[in-house]
Amino acid sequence: MSLAAFLAFAALSLFAAVSPGPAVLMAARTGLTEGFRTGAMLAAGIGAGAVVWASAAMFGLNLVFQTAPALLWALKIGGGGYLIWMGWKLWRHAPEPFITHDTRPVPRSALSAFRLGLFTQLANPKPAVMFSAIFLGTVPPATPGWVLGAILAVVFLNETLWNILVARIFSLDRTRAAYISLKTIIDRGFGGCLALLGLKVAAT
Repeated sequence: MSLAAFLAFAALSLFAAVSPGPAVLMAARTGLTEGFRTGAMLAAGIGAGAVVWASAAMFGLNLVFQTAPALLWALKIGGGGYLIWMGWKLWRHAPEPFITHDTRPVPRSALSAFRLGLFTQLANPKPAVMFSAIFLGTVPPATPGWVLGAILAVVFLNETLWNILVARIFSLDRTRAAYISLKTIIDRGFGGCLALLGLKVAAT
C-alpha cells in the first residue's frame, strides 16, 4: 500500500467521522449534560465501535451482506430501533429539571460512558458498508498485517479525537448554561434528531 493510498484512506476515514450522525449527536449531548471527561470516554467507545465495523469490513462483512441481505436488514432494524428508543427517552424526559445531585451517577461512570459510545456506534451498520467501499478503493488485497493494524488505528483516532472535540465544545460553561435554561427544547431536539436518524438507519 503506497503512502498516497494510506493518506487517502485517512482522509476518507476522517470525513466519515466528521459527518453528522448518531455518534456525533451523542457526543454533543454527553459533553453538554455530563461534562468533558464523560464525553471523552464516550468518544473512545465510539472509536472502538468504528474499529469493530472497520474490521468487519476488512474481513468481508459486506460480502456477507450481499449474499444474505436479511442479515443487513435485521441489523438495520435492530440498530434503528435502538436509536429510536434512545431518542424517545430523551424526548420523554426533556421536561424534567437538570439533575446534579440524586441517586444516579451524574456524570455516569467511565465504563458506562464507553459502553454507551460503543453501542451507539454499533447500532448503525452503515459504517461497515462505507468502510468496505473505502477499502476497495484504497487498500490493495496483499496489504501487510502491520499496515492493516495502522489503518485500524487511524479509524480509532479519527473517530475518537473528533468526538472528543465535539464533547469539549459542548462541555464549555457557556454552552452548559444555555442548555440548562433551554433544557426541554434542546433535549427534545436531540431526541427528535436521534429518532429520525434511527428511522433513516432502518429504512435505507
